[in-house]
Amino acid sequence: MLHYIDTRQGSNSRYPYSNGNTLPYTGVPFGMNHFVVQTHNEGSWFFNPHDRIFQGIRLTHQPSPWMGDFTHFLMTPIADDKIKGSVFTCQSSYRPEEAVFKPHYVRVKQQRYNITTELVPTCYGAAMRIRYNSKQQAGLVLNVSNKSEFRLDAAGRRLTGYVSNFADCHDKDFRMYVAMSFSKDVDLSTSGYYDAEGAFIPEVSLGGTDQHAVIRFKDCEREMLEVKLATSFISIEQAELNLQREVTGTLDELKDRAAESWNHYLGKIQVTHSNEEYLRTFYTCLYRMFLFPQKFYELDADLQPVHYDTTAKTVKKGILYTNNGFWDTYKTVYPLYSIIAPKEYEEMLEGFLNSYREAGFLPKWLSPDERGLMPGTLIDAVIADAAAKGIGMHLMPELLQAMLKAATTQSGQNCYGRQGTLDYLQYGYVPSSYHESVNHTLDYAYSDYCISRVADVLGEESIAEQYRQSALNYRNIFDPVTGFMRAKDKNGQFRQEFDDTAWGRDYAEGSAWQNSFAVFQDFEGLIQAYGSKERFFDKITELCNKAPDFDVLGYGFEIHEMSEMAAIDYGQLAISNQPSFHIPYLFNYVGQPASSQVVLKQLMSNLFNSGYDGFPGDEDNGSMSGWYVFSAMGFYPVCPGSNEYVLGIPLFDSVTIELPNGKQMRIHTDNNNPQSNFVSKVELGGEEYTKLFITHEDILAGKTLDFRLGLAPRYRSYTPEELPFSLSKQER
Repeated sequence: MLHYIDTRQGSNSRYPYSNGNTLPYTGVPFGMNHFVVQTHNEGSWFFNPHDRIFQGIRLTHQPSPWMGDFTHFLMTPIADDKIKGSVFTCQSSYRPEEAVFKPHYVRVKQQRYNITTELVPTCYGAAMRIRYNSKQQAGLVLNVSNKSEFRLDAAGRRLTGYVSNFADCHDKDFRMYVAMSFSKDVDLSTSGYYDAEGAFIPEVSLGGTDQHAVIRFKDCEREMLEVKLATSFISIEQAELNLQREVTGTLDELKDRAAESWNHYLGKIQVTHSNEEYLRTFYTCLYRMFLFPQKFYELDADLQPVHYDTTAKTVKKGILYTNNGFWDTYKTVYPLYSIIAPKEYEEMLEGFLNSYREAGFLPKWLSPDERGLMPGTLIDAVIADAAAKGIGMHLMPELLQAMLKAATTQSGQNCYGRQGTLDYLQYGYVPSSYHESVNHTLDYAYSDYCISRVADVLGEESIAEQYRQSALNYRNIFDPVTGFMRAKDKNGQFRQEFDDTAWGRDYAEGSAWQNSFAVFQDFEGLIQAYGSKERFFDKITELCNKAPDFDVLGYGFEIHEMSEMAAIDYGQLAISNQPSFHIPYLFNYVGQPASSQVVLKQLMSNLFNSGYDGFPGDEDNGSMSGWYVFSAMGFYPVCPGSNEYVLGIPLFDSVTIELPNGKQMRIHTDNNNPQSNFVSKVELGGEEYTKLFITHEDILAGKTLDFRLGLAPRYRSYTPEELPFSLSKQER
């Protein structure tokens, strides 16, 4: 499947507008480091596919441009003496159309120097093969903007040192350690670094800020240099151990290993279609779902997992993961892991539990430690979905206690836990005095449902019942007059001024249109609050058909999510951002699946591709890729924790899912053509199937799922048992 993938998908993005805000990561699944071609020095936006300038290969830990790169450095091969100690003076033109950008391999030719560089990643490092084709002396520049120290061992052909953290972190002195080896002798007489004035200092020890270390080699003109490197967040000794243990063999052997690691995951879902572009899009999206979270632990000399605890500022035993925003990924990434990577999912849960043990609260946005961004504590959904599916059960008692702590305790630090916790417990909603109070309220109600699910699984009935009731708190901010969720003050009064297209203030990255339907656990109850299925159906139909208007009220300027919603022109259905991911599926809850089907097919067919403009908005750690992967298979996890997947319309002729129990789930689509926008018939396990959802148990049983598509919609009445999960339906 690797041949379908070009990692530059969605990378044609800038600060004001996102076509994915992705980077062309070369790495291994969940690896500690990623590697990216750098084309310009512009903060977080350091690559664009249309640039024809190569500044080097960057070792990066950037999960998103909005988070930044918490440790990085740039490696630039050179073959002349005209550099002046800056990235700009080292850079070279390159031909993007001739370069190779793959998950497991990158290759670039620098036109200025006539150098071809190849890189292959490992979990903790990489191998590079640099072919010099010039008579000038071969060299490698290490560019580090923040404080760093390196020591060059010419006799041992090695470089060791550290790079300080660039972004925010609880440990202001947090470091990444580096060990690097070379296949050629180092020329000490021409190696050194450039100071701030651009003067060359020929020294063995390199240190300072804005560092440009130059390493030149003997007898390397028109020759090949092999560079191997490894990193560690623990020590130089651990980096050297990682290098010795992992970066072994030739580059070609390492390339095969990296390819095998990717094919292990990509091969778990096999799809067919006559349009190869659909295959390229699918597998490139699938690749993006295994980049994050990243391993933040290493194996010590005894092969035991250890990690650096940035809170205690010390090394500790155990698993740890980083670079993940749960507000984004709980919707799609972890539900997919539950199907095809449950062992990895369990290990991640262990890591998140260690984050709780060290910080006192479960994580919300890790990079490298808690950043505290976005509303809610949506890791609760990651835990509940695992518990409902029997994943990581030995961790669940302590994880439940961690969830309960966040639900009942207000942290003294804003980055941890829920905001407005005590007010939520007192009023049953988060008052309007809190920023994005509507989203907080809805997310807490859903998290309460998630707590009830874990408690159910563990047999804690009193806890389960308590939180099933508080999961209905969404009702406290629903306005039946407007049909929207609205902010209330502590006196129970809705905010007086209200504009349904005003973004921000009470809503996160959207308006009332995008943020009033996050009632994943109880759409039946929301329908009842509307007064009838007809009124709810009319509301979500209006959402799809209404012009993509917006008011910048809460921000004071146009943010990129507004621009993207307006640009794609799919009404108020801002599929460009996570709050809208489930909205196309909501027609199923009122027995109108045809409306979901036609909307979904248009979204998949028109807004996603494998190219540089591949996404309708921020991809965000695999979350938007996951929306496409699930939707293209024909089902979607609207409510993680419920064990149900709501049916949509498949994009592919066939899908085969390799399950961890050795079985396969096969999905077949008949009459699959562009004009067939509706599902006319469904069979599950060879029998006609009328429910609008399938269960996790159906998938693990390896049942076949057959769709026949049609030109015209079919309408019929659905019984409550045929509609997807809702708490209110369950209580009937």
